[in-house]
Amino acid sequence: MTETNEIMQSSEDAPNPEMVWCVLRVATNRETGVCEALKRKITVEGLEELIGRVLVPTEKVKRTVGKQQRLYERKLYPGYVFVELILDDDGSIPEKSWFVIKETNGVGEFIGTEGKPSPMSPDDVSKMLHQADVSEGDTPSVQMEFAKGDSIKIKGGSFEGFEGTVEELDTEKGTVRVIVTIFGRATPLDIEYWQLEKI
Repeated sequence: MTETNEIMQSSEDAPNPEMVWCVLRVATNRETGVCEALKRKITVEGLEELIGRVLVPTEKVKRTVGKQQRLYERKLYPGYVFVELILDDDGSIPEKSWFVIKETNGVGEFIGTEGKPSPMSPDDVSKMLHQADVSEGDTPSVQMEFAKGDSIKIKGGSFEGFEGTVEELDTEKGTVRVIVTIFGRATPLDIEYWQLEKI
């Protein structure tokens, strides 16, 4: 499921209702580094009242290499960092805030027009924050390259060599329910996904 690299400023205080969420373009694969650098700079410059949370939403995914499962994080929005901040009355970023942000390595521009960031809509903010909230305590999902209806062949275990059709996926357990024909009858089997291959 999802996890979020979240950096919170003034975490003891309630969120400032004047702050809006904006989307900052950054160099791909530099998202986490930019996030951490911004945290340090905001603290050093004492800008917690102007810049709030900084988020890099990620998803934990399990992959099997051979027979070993490995856990890695996949960024949900590669190339972007979400920043909560206060804007000036004309919609621009206060000079103090912008100086600290733009002087951070890997930072590009905010998504917006005419040099002014476009605040995210309440629906988009809600969705993004929900992805952060549901991450706590979630079991990582297994990344499978199968879909319902796919034709597969079992390449390991007691049913090696049997062919069938994918019926259902369980990404938490890493199993796939397949329908195979055994002695002339359609039989459902729950097979570890790494024991299957598409045909």
